[in-house]
Amino acid sequence: MEVVLYIFVGLVVGILIGRYLLQKLLKNQEIAAQNKVKKILKDAENNAEILKKNKLLEAKEKFLQMKAEHEQEVSAKNNTLNQRENTIKQKEQSLNQRMENVNRKEQDLDNQKKNLEKQLDLTQKKQDEIEHLKNQHIQQLETIAGLSAEEAKNQLVDSLREEARSKAMMQIKDIVDEAKLTATKEAKKVVIQTIQRTATESAIENTVSIFNIENDEIKGRVIGREGRNIRALEAATGVEIIVDDTPEAIILSGFDPVRREIARLALHRLVTDGRIHPARIEEVVAKTKKQIEEEIVEIGERTVIDLGIHGLHPELIRMVGRMRYRSSYGQNLLQHSREVANFCAVMASELGLNVKLAKRAGLLHDIGKVPDDNPELPHAILGMQLAEKYKEHPEVCNAIGAHHDEIEMTSMISPIVQACDAISGARPGARREVVESYIKRLKELEELALSYPGVEKTFAIQAGRELRVVVESERVSDAQAEILAADISNRIQTEMTYPGQIKVTVIRETRSVSYAK
Repeated sequence: MEVVLYIFVGLVVGILIGRYLLQKLLKNQEIAAQNKVKKILKDAENNAEILKKNKLLEAKEKFLQMKAEHEQEVSAKNNTLNQRENTIKQKEQSLNQRMENVNRKEQDLDNQKKNLEKQLDLTQKKQDEIEHLKNQHIQQLETIAGLSAEEAKNQLVDSLREEARSKAMMQIKDIVDEAKLTATKEAKKVVIQTIQRTATESAIENTVSIFNIENDEIKGRVIGREGRNIRALEAATGVEIIVDDTPEAIILSGFDPVRREIARLALHRLVTDGRIHPARIEEVVAKTKKQIEEEIVEIGERTVIDLGIHGLHPELIRMVGRMRYRSSYGQNLLQHSREVANFCAVMASELGLNVKLAKRAGLLHDIGKVPDDNPELPHAILGMQLAEKYKEHPEVCNAIGAHHDEIEMTSMISPIVQACDAISGARPGARREVVESYIKRLKELEELALSYPGVEKTFAIQAGRELRVVVESERVSDAQAEILAADISNRIQTEMTYPGQIKVTVIRETRSVSYAK
């Protein structure tokens, strides 16, 4: 027990001694740390003081440098101002001298003005005397002639105007007759050769397409439950589908031939396949549209290859293909453009002009009829803008824009395109018109000619391509008949719309009658 007690006492004493020693060690470390912190702070204060002094020195040096620079700038500006002041003073002196010279000149001008005024007064007095004498002379002449000066002047002007107009019309007639004698034969030869060498068939498009079916049972499937199929087909194609009592036929009505063709092909696929419902209709119409677009491009490419035209922009090729589905007065636009291109090539070769440019202009002359946008522009101007957009030759652009006289012709190709366009549209069987509009146009032609004084009868013949005007011989002279023909043709050209050209013939007949009794 004693041993244990000694050991316990020893442990307690050891623990106390260790604790004391540990506290003393920690206190010494704390004192050392405090001393170290104080040293670090003192060093930091010393460094800060040194940095502060350095910064102050740098700031002072920079201030002195800026002050010196400022003084230099001020000195330079002062020198510049002094120079300007000297220049201004010199200019003021020069202006003063000029002002003195101006004042002297003004005095001289005043003197000259006074002299001129005196001379003008004398001149005015002389003119008044001359005018007085002239009026007296005119009064004497009026008294002798029994007419006023204004009346005599008007009579003289009217007689001179009528005489000049008659002579001008006679000269124009002589020139036209001479030109006809020398040019008609060769022109007829060129035109006839052109028509004969490019004779083609004419395709006539309608606004209605007929879709034939095997039996009338298919009509019910096309209509669908409560008409949902036919409504879906009309919405997808934009074409009116008419299912009436016409046996074994469905009518597709629409003004756009491309849409009608899409509707016809889509309906053919649906009837052949047998599955007709709205979802299937949309799918088939989408595929058909894609097929038609590819076919349009193919038609355009085949057309330019057949005509031997190279380097045409892809968008213009696509528009050429779309011509297949456009028509003008019942004449297929693509067929018409191909005809005009061939006509232009023949005429250009006969006249020694550029055949390739003429053929290119002939093919593209009606390209403005294809787009659906810009309806306010004439198709000739729109076509010219499209050709310019796709970098066509300036002569081709001018021929397109001028083939209906919308702009001035600047090359020899332009009148060739205009003439070939008229030939293609005017040849027999090329175009057709509704009977009512045809009869209306003939009546308008006759009424227009009847509105002139001295016209007795009018006859529109040769399907409206010639207008014969019979005048009263007592009221219309031979010279006036020439003038009347020109006036009627100009008025027809400006007021009426017609294909080709109209020949105006004025007939004046003089009869001498006597009776033997």
